[in-house]
Amino acid sequence: MGRGRKPVTPDTNPKLTTALLTAVTLALSAAIATAPLAAQAPARKPAATSKATQDLRNASLEVRLAYVRRLLRRSPLVDGHNDLPWAMREEKEKPLDVEAYNLRRTTRGMTDIARLRQGQVGGQFWSVYIPGDIRDSGYARVQLEQIDIARRVIARYPDVFTPALTATEVRKAYAQGKIGSLLGMEGGHAIENSLGALRAYYDLGVRYMTLTHNVTLDWADAANDRQRHGGLTNFGREVVREMNRLGMLVDLSHVSPGVMSDALTTTEAPVIFSHSSARAITNVPRNVPDSILARLPKNGGVVMVTFVPGFVSQTVANHGAALTAVRDSIAKRYPGDNDAQFKATAAWRERNPTPIATISDVADHLDHIKQVAGAAHVGMGGDYDGITETVQGLEDVSKYPYLLAELVKRGWTEAELRGLAGENVLRALARAEAVSARLRKERPASTKTIQQLDRKITP
Repeated sequence: MGRGRKPVTPDTNPKLTTALLTAVTLALSAAIATAPLAAQAPARKPAATSKATQDLRNASLEVRLAYVRRLLRRSPLVDGHNDLPWAMREEKEKPLDVEAYNLRRTTRGMTDIARLRQGQVGGQFWSVYIPGDIRDSGYARVQLEQIDIARRVIARYPDVFTPALTATEVRKAYAQGKIGSLLGMEGGHAIENSLGALRAYYDLGVRYMTLTHNVTLDWADAANDRQRHGGLTNFGREVVREMNRLGMLVDLSHVSPGVMSDALTTTEAPVIFSHSSARAITNVPRNVPDSILARLPKNGGVVMVTFVPGFVSQTVANHGAALTAVRDSIAKRYPGDNDAQFKATAAWRERNPTPIATISDVADHLDHIKQVAGAAHVGMGGDYDGITETVQGLEDVSKYPYLLAELVKRGWTEAELRGLAGENVLRALARAEAVSARLRKERPASTKTIQQLDRKITP
């Protein structure tokens, strides 16, 4: 949804031919054919740039895209966060109707089958998000409905999607030309302080849980809410331990730095940030501080950089903060007068149009995380269909190759690009599965309660 903005104009270089593309690709492939993907190690000083790599960096967008598309035919692209199930729930005409929201056609949103194919998506964590402020009947009912929507979507298009519960199953689906589909819960409020509920969600196919969304819980602080605990409580740490035992990835997007730190201290398995960016580049609470990035090599975790304009561009973030302040001021000036408030806000926005975030902004975050944590600790989590504004050039799920092509221009190697595309998060998932296999032999399911651990009440 580009809002009618001018599209990115591809750069061209007529001197580089298809023959050169082939030569460059073969030279790069030969150079790294026997080199394993970077594992859990700190960033190292890059080696001298080869002539083939330099030629590719200077190539036209067309040549770089062709190179990326070849790479993605050999290695899966796995996105960490897509909110399609919530978009289906919120569809105005036929909410919750999986059949009416036909993915074989161009949808009004950012995701459909044709665009997933264009984006060469090989694996997808479908977010089964529910808001943290639902109060109609508790969280569980809505959470189960969202899991049901996601599972029905996967089942409706068996030629496109395959349920995946492990990293191996994602690879198997990719080898069959399908999209391995995993589920990720966005917000620990859905477990309602119950480890039994956590296990039930795992049994339904959930393979990561974001510890909080935007609301601070009884056991964990959210980035955008009041910090009540200074991180994780005793029960919060038990949640992390039980997720490790299950083999469910601990997702630290949306949580406070205190929770990030406590989770990294507690966990025995790699963590992920399913849709976050670097705070050193864009200083907003939802992004990851350098002090946390520096701990990822030891942990083996992955930050999956998101495409939310206000999280990747400081200019956009500043504009959003200014708009919030203006709205607060206008509300005080015209208390209770919705019409006057709307007109005054609209006038301010006309005088102060929203800035545009670009692919280059997103690439800056990837470069920074690569520099601080290492190339083995980056991924992509677009947050498509969970946002209303998009980055110019990354408007929908068809655009992932364009971001990789930008990184080719910045000198990222084939191994680094493969890691970013999906190998890094699949490695983290596989490691979590291995930790789970060990822990299941060492200890039974936890029966601890929040009353026992945090309130010191013996049932």
